Amino acid sequence: MRLIFTSLVSHGHLYPLLPLAVAARDAGHDVLFATGDEMLPVVEKAGLATESAGFGMREAFTSVFGPDARPRSGDEPPEAFYPVIGEVFGNVLPRRFVADLTPLFERHRPDLVVYETGNMGGAIAARLTGIPAIGHGFGRVSPGEVNDVIAARLAEYSAEVGFDGGTLPSFGDAVIDICPESVQAPDFLAKANRIPLRPVGWAEPGDLPDGVLGRDKSRPLVYLTLGTAFGDEDVLKRAIRALARLDADVLVAAGPAVDPAQLGDVPGNVRVEAWVPQAELLPQVDLVVHHGGSGTTLGAFGEGLPQLVLPQGADQFTNAEAVVAAGVGGQLIGGNATEEAIFETSRKVLADEAVRAAARALADEIAAMPSPAEVAKRLPDYAG
Repeated sequence: MRLIFTSLVSHGHLYPLLPLAVAARDAGHDVLFATGDEMLPVVEKAGLATESAGFGMREAFTSVFGPDARPRSGDEPPEAFYPVIGEVFGNVLPRRFVADLTPLFERHRPDLVVYETGNMGGAIAARLTGIPAIGHGFGRVSPGEVNDVIAARLAEYSAEVGFDGGTLPSFGDAVIDICPESVQAPDFLAKANRIPLRPVGWAEPGDLPDGVLGRDKSRPLVYLTLGTAFGDEDVLKRAIRALARLDADVLVAAGPAVDPAQLGDVPGNVRVEAWVPQAELLPQVDLVVHHGGSGTTLGAFGEGLPQLVLPQGADQFTNAEAVVAAGVGGQLIGGNATEEAIFETSRKVLADEAVRAAARALADEIAAMPSPAEVAKRLPDYAG
């Protein structure tokens, strides 16, 4: 069977699809992965054939604001940004992906398209070319008004290109869901034709920092990251000062947005790296302090790790709420994320047996979900 996978151009949207794409290839399917140029090397390192499609979110937002415009000032409420998010995700990105994917689908004529659910251009292009398609989620679905705004703009664009998109999620297509049911949004569970898939961490090949493997595990290891898109020097500095006060070792992944040198001298129990292979690191740590990105949140769920979430934007706020609701950690938002609050909350979460028990239960739930190899065997059922 010939399959085309397609995702938006970002690590957070691309990585969740790679385990299933690789499993489908290993099951003997002909797999092609279509995404933007900057992500193609990552896919190629996974051993998959690629084609270029779409462009990145930065370019999409620039097309709305212009190269010099600021999308939102810090004193504006999030709701003021909703029309822009609706335009980017309901029109600009889908329009570009449809333009690129429609001829690609016509040329390759796959039996099935697997599109990441943030990339509704993949769904529309599949409908326009008459090819069966299913969605693939990248984490917990964020409920609320912003999704309604995106859906309304997407319906306008769908009508423009010639079909009634119907209602979300995913125009009624089946959706591969990597979020455990106990923390998934209830509204999504009620509406979606859901295909559960165990979230499997993906990281580009790389070695763990010296001293992580074989370390003395009587001393906790805390992992601090703000991800690839929302790195903030001030937040990282504040969190480093707080976590250094713990009787623990701290490993920091500064990410591409922050030069490690900007963080200055750090205490002796803190180590700063530009990047770490997160999927390989998580089994070695005891607490994750992070931004609430779906990949880090689900990775910590899968490893049964306590979490402290410092959400910075996008779906990170609802992910943080899910962490708290599941009893597996805490959250500190905006001005509440002081050095003292980060220290105290981290100390309490790290020592709380109830949190550890809840985290282990969530990890057991994830372990019981179908593996990528199991779901890959079922993909022909959706090819029509």
